[in-house]
Amino acid sequence: MKNFASLLCALLAFATVAHAKLNVVATTPDFGAIAREIGGDKIDLTTIARPTEDPHFVDAKPSYIVKLNRADALIEGGAELEIGWLPPLVEGARNPKLDPGKPGRISCVKGISLLEVPTTLDRSKGDVHAAGNPHYSTDPANAKIIADTITGAFCSLDPKSAETYRANLAKFTQRLDARLTEWRKLLDPYRGAQVVTYHNYWIYFARQFGLKMELFLEPKPGIPPTPSHLAEVVAKMKAEHIQVVVIQPYLNRKTAETVAGLTGATVLDFASFPGGGKNAGTDYISWMDSLVNSLVRGFAGKK
Repeated sequence: MKNFASLLCALLAFATVAHAKLNVVATTPDFGAIAREIGGDKIDLTTIARPTEDPHFVDAKPSYIVKLNRADALIEGGAELEIGWLPPLVEGARNPKLDPGKPGRISCVKGISLLEVPTTLDRSKGDVHAAGNPHYSTDPANAKIIADTITGAFCSLDPKSAETYRANLAKFTQRLDARLTEWRKLLDPYRGAQVVTYHNYWIYFARQFGLKMELFLEPKPGIPPTPSHLAEVVAKMKAEHIQVVVIQPYLNRKTAETVAGLTGATVLDFASFPGGGKNAGTDYISWMDSLVNSLVRGFAGKK
């Protein structure tokens, strides 16, 4: 009887290990959403930044140290996106699986061609990232690269589920390619159109769809708008007949509304991440759907 009990405990322990899920922590909801597409029910996922939170200034709660301590993998954007808040969390977690260079440290910037890489660092130009603009997930083409990177990492960490991860990657890529074709068709009539943004967040999105998002309510990255700068923005909007201003949930909407009121422009709520607005779905593709369709309505003069 004693031997039977021991055998039963051993079998239960084996079953637990065999069915254990990867414990994954993602820094921001965009990477988390793509990780969910690849991992499915093979992973337990925690996302640190809230969908409505500025990814540069995340509230790094001590509870996340515990999450990271127990994690098998950490998915980060890199390119200095999380430099202001992630290092203390990782250091506090003391989890060797998440050390740089280890399989559990998944940097999604791998394989991405970053834009706006400065030739020299000049802090007088505002909050400039030394590695380049880190908001590359706003381009669906880059989302495919991110998904491939995550898939490779999951397959390395969990070889027994590799076939599932690769199949999920194929499904996600197929769906994304189909939607990208549709998104391009929707925005093609507005190719070359200028859109005002608050922060320099959407450069990759703009490149993908042939838009210009080069006029900002911030005078410099991370510097609050000044009356003199806003006057220049208003003048340019009037001169160039710019009719759309996009604003993210954590930024000052009143400023955008003031500028729009002076120019007759439409203000659009533009979620930075999946789940970041009432119309922004929680998965990557529905999030991108919401952005594209919102812009189409905005160009037509509708909110």
